[in-house]
Amino acid sequence: MDAKKEAQAYIAARGGEFAALSHQIWEYAELSLKETRSAALYVEKLKAEGFTVTENLGGIPTAFSGSYGSGRPVIGILGEFDALSGLSQKAGAAAPEPLVPGGAGHGCGHNMLGAAAFAAACGVKRFLERSGRSGTVIFYGCPGEEGGAAKAYLARDGVWKALDAALSWHPGDTFEVTTGTNNACTQVLYKFRGVAAHAAGNPEMGRSALDAVELMNIGVQFLREHMKDEARIHYAITDGGGLSPNVVQAAASVLYMVRSRDVPDTLALQERVDKIAQGAALMTETEFERIFVDGTADTLPNPPLEKCLYENMKALPLPDYTPEERSYAAALRETYPVGGSLPGLGAKADASIAALVRELSGDGTKALNDFLLPYYSGEDFCPGSTDVGDVSHLTPTGQFTALCFPAGAPGHSWQNVSCGASSIGDKGLIWAAQVLCGAAADLFSDPALPAAATAEFRRRTERHGYVCPIPAEARPYVIE
Repeated sequence: MDAKKEAQAYIAARGGEFAALSHQIWEYAELSLKETRSAALYVEKLKAEGFTVTENLGGIPTAFSGSYGSGRPVIGILGEFDALSGLSQKAGAAAPEPLVPGGAGHGCGHNMLGAAAFAAACGVKRFLERSGRSGTVIFYGCPGEEGGAAKAYLARDGVWKALDAALSWHPGDTFEVTTGTNNACTQVLYKFRGVAAHAAGNPEMGRSALDAVELMNIGVQFLREHMKDEARIHYAITDGGGLSPNVVQAAASVLYMVRSRDVPDTLALQERVDKIAQGAALMTETEFERIFVDGTADTLPNPPLEKCLYENMKALPLPDYTPEERSYAAALRETYPVGGSLPGLGAKADASIAALVRELSGDGTKALNDFLLPYYSGEDFCPGSTDVGDVSHLTPTGQFTALCFPAGAPGHSWQNVSCGASSIGDKGLIWAAQVLCGAAADLFSDPALPAAATAEFRRRTERHGYVCPIPAEARPYVIE
């Protein structure tokens, strides 16, 4: 058995251990930039595996890295481990059943994402030991993907420039290479301050911060008609000023997320939102504090890395699913609306791929997309955002998805939390770890591969460039 296959087999042999790590992070369910127990667990395990660990990476308390090897190429494997608020859910349940009412849950599967990335790093270490090849693998613990964007803050500081390539994956409902691009994004918190008063006795003395928040929201609704089609604006009122309607609220806050096709477009749209906040304050005679939370860039695809990942996906047998797992997936699928589209980006862009996927998926009726989607690379656009985009502007970056959720499962949902500590999720993360390990081994073994990835990266960055969405003075902000 060659060193690459032996390393992948090594990951499979330790699969129960890596799945247990995923389950532990799932139980912690810590929110962005608050992942203290999760980070400590990873640091402990990295040290036990013989990695050289750097904590407080970039001055972010829950960011860290673990390095093994020496020389080039230097390959980074990206791990995440933050959860989402309000998504607490019992594992393996096919109906909403919060473990902690109002508690957090891994609705994006980052417990699996991080555990698979860690498993891959362990596999790559094994490969380097057995093959005797030069090179360095670095596991990056990247907190706050859901709100904090640690990768973007590290990009501002130039961390990713040290890599020859970065590899990542994401739990999904398909086995598929990730291609194309997505929206850039900013998050800004507006904290309005007014004057308290009795709402009946002397309302004329009050200046309502909640009125300012509501007027700001109304102003943004009118802005929606006058922004680009791919742009998105979302908000959450984080402080409504209290529970007493007979008080003129002296404090209220709203968190805004602004997305557009690239960083310059996003920053321009963000300026328009800032002006609406100024107008709301002027109308209500209140003041506000503008707090920059985070920002992310669009993603640059890298076809050479996409092809490398796909070849490793094709070489590995897909997980087998038991009748019980299929029944569980089918029961979950009954709990959300299922659209009529076929799975995968390629099916939307290529008629021949669509015909094959229609056959493989039973015309989109299967509860599990238990097949490898055909290879597809393109310039497709996704309206979502990720701080992996910032990494891709500083080093060649490749990504893929592995099946951890039933077909069509909604993102950021209790259904995903339920799957996150299930055998379906466990099988997906072990398979993903083997793919990551195999692709890294190829990068260490074939000098032409990182060279091709670098050439593609330079071509795209010469055309696009990188504008960091994060101001030089900003620091990661924990939303309470």
